[in-house]
Amino acid sequence: MTRYIFITGGVVSSLGKGIASASLASILQARGANVTMIKLDPYINVDPGTMSPFQHGEVYVTEDGAETDLDLGHYERFVRMRTGRVNNYTTGRIYENVIRKERRGDYLGGTVQVIPHITDEIKRCIREGAEGHDIALVEIGGTVGDIESLPFLEAIRQMGVEHRRDSLFIHLTLVPFIGPSQEMKTKPTQHSVKELRSIGIQPDILLCRSSRPIPDEERRKIALFTNVEHEAVISALDVDDIYKVPLALHDQGLDDIVTEKLRLELPPADLSDWEWVVDSRDRLDGEVTIAMVGKYVNRADAYKSLTEALIHAGIHTHTRLHVRSIDSEELERLGTQQLRDADAILVPGGFGERGVEGKILAARYARENAIPYLGICLGMQVAVIDYARHVAGLEQAHSTEFQADTPHPVIGLITEWMTGEGGIEVRGPGDDLGGTMRLGGQPCRLQEGSLAKRMYAEPEIIERHRHRYEFNNHYAESLQRAGLRISGWSGDGNLVEVVELPAHPWYLGCQFHPEFTSTPRDGHPLFCGFVEAARARRGTTYCAAGGSQYGEH
Repeated sequence: MTRYIFITGGVVSSLGKGIASASLASILQARGANVTMIKLDPYINVDPGTMSPFQHGEVYVTEDGAETDLDLGHYERFVRMRTGRVNNYTTGRIYENVIRKERRGDYLGGTVQVIPHITDEIKRCIREGAEGHDIALVEIGGTVGDIESLPFLEAIRQMGVEHRRDSLFIHLTLVPFIGPSQEMKTKPTQHSVKELRSIGIQPDILLCRSSRPIPDEERRKIALFTNVEHEAVISALDVDDIYKVPLALHDQGLDDIVTEKLRLELPPADLSDWEWVVDSRDRLDGEVTIAMVGKYVNRADAYKSLTEALIHAGIHTHTRLHVRSIDSEELERLGTQQLRDADAILVPGGFGERGVEGKILAARYARENAIPYLGICLGMQVAVIDYARHVAGLEQAHSTEFQADTPHPVIGLITEWMTGEGGIEVRGPGDDLGGTMRLGGQPCRLQEGSLAKRMYAEPEIIERHRHRYEFNNHYAESLQRAGLRISGWSGDGNLVEVVELPAHPWYLGCQFHPEFTSTPRDGHPLFCGFVEAARARRGTTYCAAGGSQYGEH
């Protein structure tokens, strides 16, 4: 029977429920449990796919093509699991399901209400995502007291009653330190738990986020006021490295408390791989500066998976990375002087015309100055546009996303291929190739002797996509004659996935998003190769000691 762990948050948002949940899941997995994780988001959007990165941060894409909350990225980085549609539900999606059932007549003409219809649908979705696992960790987005979270909280309250012996509640709160009085204040935690209990949920474990260790006296005080056992009041101390959190929670016995309360007999946790990750951060023997040229650089979470993938590459190549975020609009306006001391240049994905010329400029600067370049999604497309304009002689080449009447649409919707006469053939949405966004994991065949094949050491890979515009195949022959190498094709051979420059030290653009499959314990071959190329340019060399360069230690 599946056990359920429900994780809620209080006092303020962004306390780190996702990291705490994923860390606990990784410890339980290290003890041999088959775990899964589910995120319930209270916003009314059906999914975050249409939300601005400036407001919501990164949209994480799962293997099955779901656009989800960025916490699912934390789940996959901390836990060896593959998430999907059943791991993320929003208020909008829940209501959409219920309304669809009502229109279909499933409720036999009855009045559809929050209780029981919405809460029943929430419980059904939780059980669907948890099916086949020993333990399901269910994280509720937002904070206790938010009006939009109430249906989710009511649903998990009901599940706590229905699975009384097979569920427990963990509540994450804030214990602030007041500088002028030099005191830690437990009152916010007391009020948060009071709010939670007022809707019928008694937490079994408290994770108390704080900037310094919570004295035992304060922990006892919290325990008394919240009706939680003293041993179950855990200090969630700020750390300088999120990958230390599994070790920190394990040191305080969180997993022992969980397994005891859920009546699970599991062997001790083997966290040697996490110890290796943390220790590796102290064994760095080189450093590089990477210029990341994007349009959402003022929002830290907008490129969350990307920045984490670079950190992972630094761990696996023993390299300290200085990632300099450069606004592509500023680069377009001020010129390339910001790139002069970069050891490598990375251009990530994005949507919309704003700042695209700055990205094209970055790709050109890397190409002309033999600087290692990694272009992801739009980063690959701007590399193609630059090459078409400045090497292949296709003046005013562009993407139809940004210039519909470009004379050379080297990038376009699949429905916009050029005809042999030079016109644009607009195909209907019912065409076999379609014109919708490509989402999720799809196979890619790599060309023998290519940089991509050397990095992956595999003839075929599966990586995740999130884009609408593609390399226009009508330009493949002319661009290859001009020196551009197409080194990766989709599994059916119809779509260009990877381009590179054979004469360049390290220059690669990929249509997919490799950052979504990078993890701290295993790294990712493209990012590791990219960082090694940056080290080579800087004049330092990385030697793997024992095992292969990627994923072994």
